[in-house]
Amino acid sequence: MPRLNPSTLLRRLPFYLRQFSSLPLPSPPLHSHSYSHPSPSRPDPFDPSTRSHPSRSTLTFTADPFDPSTLLKEDPISLCASLWLSSFREPSTTPPLSSYLSRLELWLLAYQKAYADDTGSYLPRSNIPASTIHSLLSLRNAVLDGQFKWGNRLTPFIRSPRDPTDPATLSKRKLKAFLTAPGPPPFQDKIVHEVLLLILEPVFESRFSSKSFAFRPGRTAHTAIRTIRRSFAGYLWYLKGDLSTLFDCPKINLVLNALIREIRDKKIVDLIRAALLTPLITANPMDEALKKKKKSRKYQKKRVLAEDEPKPDPYWLQTFFGFAPEEARKQPDWGHCGVLSPLLANICLDELDKWMEERITEFYKPSNTDTWDREQANVSWPEFLPTTGPDKTRKMDYIRFGAHFLIGVRGPRADAAVLRKQLIEFCDTRFQLKLDNESLPIEHITKGIMFLDHVLCRRVVYPTLRYTASGGKIISEKGVGTLLSVTASLKQCIKQFRKLEFLKGDREPDPQPCFRMFHATQAHTNLQMNKFLLTMAEWYRYADNRKKVVNFCSYIIRGSLAKLYAAKYKLRSRAKVYKIASRNLSRPLKEKKGQSPEYHNLLRMGLVDSIDGLHYTRLSMVPEPDYTPFPGGWQPDHERVLVEYIKLTDANTLEELRCVIKDEGLITPQDSVSMLVWSYKKNAYMFPSLEESDLDEAEEENLVSSAVKLREDLRLLGPYNQRSGEGP
Repeated sequence: MPRLNPSTLLRRLPFYLRQFSSLPLPSPPLHSHSYSHPSPSRPDPFDPSTRSHPSRSTLTFTADPFDPSTLLKEDPISLCASLWLSSFREPSTTPPLSSYLSRLELWLLAYQKAYADDTGSYLPRSNIPASTIHSLLSLRNAVLDGQFKWGNRLTPFIRSPRDPTDPATLSKRKLKAFLTAPGPPPFQDKIVHEVLLLILEPVFESRFSSKSFAFRPGRTAHTAIRTIRRSFAGYLWYLKGDLSTLFDCPKINLVLNALIREIRDKKIVDLIRAALLTPLITANPMDEALKKKKKSRKYQKKRVLAEDEPKPDPYWLQTFFGFAPEEARKQPDWGHCGVLSPLLANICLDELDKWMEERITEFYKPSNTDTWDREQANVSWPEFLPTTGPDKTRKMDYIRFGAHFLIGVRGPRADAAVLRKQLIEFCDTRFQLKLDNESLPIEHITKGIMFLDHVLCRRVVYPTLRYTASGGKIISEKGVGTLLSVTASLKQCIKQFRKLEFLKGDREPDPQPCFRMFHATQAHTNLQMNKFLLTMAEWYRYADNRKKVVNFCSYIIRGSLAKLYAAKYKLRSRAKVYKIASRNLSRPLKEKKGQSPEYHNLLRMGLVDSIDGLHYTRLSMVPEPDYTPFPGGWQPDHERVLVEYIKLTDANTLEELRCVIKDEGLITPQDSVSMLVWSYKKNAYMFPSLEESDLDEAEEENLVSSAVKLREDLRLLGPYNQRSGEGP
């Protein structure tokens, strides 16, 4: 084929560009800071010799070796699922974690999670641009090569989609302020956090104790409360401890030693060590004082949120976060570890869980004369029995939520004192924490033990026992029993409302108007408060006094809104607000005479918002407490599914099932179908051949059925024969 001169090439350039536009663009280099010329061995798209067909409308090229999409060989969800399965199948064996750290699929999934947290919207995998994938590849290579630095704001490998700041375009003064001002961690740090969490969480979840319930998937404060209601029914002495000083400043050697005991991957351990050792940029107290002295402007322009910017939390969420119990209020945040901090805290405190499990086994002393036993007792009727005397069963149980733990002891107080001494020595040796008797008090159940804003106490009941005596006489007797009561603390509820400035006063709480909702409409305000009330009703779901506490919350919210509406619409008192808007504040307050005739027409046309009344305005509307029995040996749904799947895929399980079927003389559906198919192939009919005895039984059944049918026909024909004058 003759070569084209430059003039002909320029004329045909639009044609080649149209053909070239449908092909993938050449990929940039792997590292964002290194530039290289394309390899001379790569084909030239404008060279006619690269065409495999004489037609000019088709151009084919070889695969691009620099395309990172060739590294995406597997679905990231299936990759994570395989890691969870391998970890739960053999918890004592650690898989090669560095191989998972090099998988680009996990980095892409981590980017999607960090993007969703940063922008508030989910980014599908198909919408991720090629430049972002190249940046993720550069970040992965830097982590594997040991060139990644935590908190690097000057030359990041990848920036947040909401961060338009380019350090190269800043002046020296702005660049210095940008590098020294405290702020959230860089976006690339969050991606590395998510990758490490995807890798480490399944490994340690298979090894953690079932006694811990915080910072773990599938385990919440509700599961901890239900576990206490079920398992702590027979204990009289309680020890409650707080190890939250570990969350303030981490002991690096303690964290690394706990991590190395479980995994021995140098790259991951070095990454976490660098995150703990890299200093954070903290605010200067002098600068904070100068900012407070500056006077605010008289008029401040309202800031308009961008379309891709996450919206602030609604008011009811901010309000509910104020009701967080003391045990869940403090979360660990260690250096540059970010979301890894709670996992690392559980790794450190898991040693305490294992130590307490050993003490529980050693402390258990059963007695044949004592009928109380947690495994054999009725869970819905956990009766207390005296604990004095050598012939009583001695038991102990333990639960931990974050850095707070609760220990129940059934036995004399001296045993609880010995356990407290051992616990103080253990915390001093392993965690370097100086505890004393005041920080670990021993309390009796009659005083009430506060845990997760619920009070554990003993409730006396007088049931009527009915039984049948000799002779068939029914005897009814009054019995006395004591049950474990888990009630919501009304005192803590009032304290939380006072923090949120919803009420004032201790003895007679007086609701205060919530002026933060002053500029919102009545429909929007009622909707926000209804969400808050529903959340509170769900939080106190397992409390014995759920109706009382939720009704009190409804009273405070309703009074606060009534005062707000009285100030907003100048009605002077709550009584006038209730008179116009009714008890549940569902009628509009714009017209003082109540609902105007035009309001129904506007509501029907959709020109005004429908106003929902407040929930739980009466005690009868509050739902009852949930007393659903909590099963023993409970597991979260994902752990239960994993264990069942591993058991079903095990060859020994199938062999055990076959042995059981053989011993019981049963036939599986598969064997039955096989017998039918074999009989059809052998005898040319679907059902197996019958023996002579079976044929005789079938003939007898046919004769009996024929006789019964003939007798029924004769009985029906009898009246007809009589009417016609004929005999039967």
